Amino acid sequence: MDRDLIEAARRGDAAEIARLLAQGAAVGARDGADRTALHHATEGNHIAAAVALIEAGADVNASDGVSIDHTPYLMAGARGYLEILSLMLAHGADLASTNGYGGTALIPACERGFVEVARVLIEAGTEIDHVNRLGWTALLEAIILSEGGPAHQQIVAMLLEAGADPALADRDGVTPLAHAEARGFDTIAALIRAHGG
Repeated sequence: MDRDLIEAARRGDAAEIARLLAQGAAVGARDGADRTALHHATEGNHIAAAVALIEAGADVNASDGVSIDHTPYLMAGARGYLEILSLMLAHGADLASTNGYGGTALIPACERGFVEVARVLIEAGTEIDHVNRLGWTALLEAIILSEGGPAHQQIVAMLLEAGADPALADRDGVTPLAHAEARGFDTIAALIRAHGG
């Protein structure tokens, strides 16, 4: 039954998940890669399946110990799955947990331009100036790994308004402003200057 539960989650079959759980399948069962049914439901952005699992007690912070975004919560943030992420935040998501790069869920969300996901994570209280293993904050990633377009401009503005340090440099001493100027991101550079960077 546990194997069937994981397969149902992979397909996004919420009705089958409910049936299997009612028959005694373990909500925390793991596959050969140490991933839970919730990992699979999240990976496929299967909202109803994720709801069924989370409401049955699935651990949103369960780690597979191997992948980059190794918990369902970190995966939801990194992939921009807003509905599942919001549900996880209401069910004990660990805001301080970090992915394989040592970054919180906020950092990849900012890098990838997921404006609403970034907003929700900021409002939830995720640390704004957390530094990952690359020496980058959410603000730095929103500049260094982006094309500087409207979504990233919004994210930079949100981060700065939420208190991100505009002068917090990378490990080479290059500031967010210097990165923005080097890339020709005039709007982002102006935002940083307006916040004292």
